[in-house]
Amino acid sequence: MDMEENARPEAATETATESVTETAHSPAPAFDWDPRSPEVQSDQIAAYDAMRAKCPVALGAQGNWAVFGHADTKRILADPGTFSNAVSAHLSVPNGMDPPQHGPFRAIVDRYYTPDRMAAFEPECRAIAQRLAAALPVPGDVDLMSAFAEPFANEVQCAFMGWPATLHEPLRAWTRKNHAATLAMDRAAMSAVALEFDSYIREQLDLRRSAGDLAPGDTTTELLGERVDGRRLSDEEIVSIVRNWTVGELGTIAASVGIIADFLARNPDVQATLRAQRHDGELLARASDEILRIHAPLIANRRRTTAPVTIGDRAIAAGERVIVLWASANRDERVFGDPDEFRLDRNPADNLLYGDGVHACPGAPLARLELRIVMDELLAATASIERGDEAPQRATYPGSGWTSLPLRLG
Repeated sequence: MDMEENARPEAATETATESVTETAHSPAPAFDWDPRSPEVQSDQIAAYDAMRAKCPVALGAQGNWAVFGHADTKRILADPGTFSNAVSAHLSVPNGMDPPQHGPFRAIVDRYYTPDRMAAFEPECRAIAQRLAAALPVPGDVDLMSAFAEPFANEVQCAFMGWPATLHEPLRAWTRKNHAATLAMDRAAMSAVALEFDSYIREQLDLRRSAGDLAPGDTTTELLGERVDGRRLSDEEIVSIVRNWTVGELGTIAASVGIIADFLARNPDVQATLRAQRHDGELLARASDEILRIHAPLIANRRRTTAPVTIGDRAIAAGERVIVLWASANRDERVFGDPDEFRLDRNPADNLLYGDGVHACPGAPLARLELRIVMDELLAATASIERGDEAPQRATYPGSGWTSLPLRLG
């Protein structure tokens, strides 16, 4: 699932490092860095590391304040009164809500990610991972993103919602269109793809209403019966909840699978250790958390200041956009030492992979279930995972991870 409540790709905001240089004849720029510069996009993680060292709170060319440090990020997450999640003009349930409005809606969402529900869903999730892993060319070369990571995220989310297999391909096509529109900052195209996605959800709601007592007892049907403040959720509220779940799943889980597979390919010692202990689900879950701390699958989320505030040495006015950069905070040397060192003995409370505070990711239990199953099944289906001959293609902002990941499977 999404790594924080508001992890929609179109809700991610500017992140990056300085691309403007001063000359003796030019005035100082009005901003510190350009998040969308080619230099940043060539390696986002390295760019954020550099920025964290030289300008830990920076004004971007698009007018957003980016926060790179772990302590500053924790402060923001702990203070939703000053750093509001109400950043969009569109209804966003519950991620775009602040306390106390947020609480009743969040309580509804949390009921769908309990330990009992995760245990009940595990066999279906594992069956999808096993089938896709069994179809991989072993031995042989494969683009893991298109052959495994993307279809896994798509099929698992449809299974979790109770949606038919006929939606697999339309949702994959929709994901590509959504990413292209967001990357281009094409507002008209973004609105069109958002409406397209909402139509898929509304169709599923209408089918269940028409079926009456014969409607399947799935997650989508259950949402139709949810109530808040003594009334049923509106269709607009249900669509917003499901949109948030699904966009986070399709984008962030696919990115996570690719990042994990690439890490295993580049770290044969870790791969060997996990192969030897792949039946230890707790170990695999800790390993996935640590791998995704090193290389974040979600770059950033937005906040908006409700009062004047000082972060670091920067005075920020009320009403300003502030970006929390998971891809930087989770690599802060003051907390983690060498950010690239893989360690399973770190304090889990320091890892902001799934956010923190009232807006921490409600779907974290499902994400951890999916990722430990993926790791288990990929290791079970192969004797080795290595980088292929072709170079992988990095995802660009607002994405993370890889758009293509050529691997050699043995």
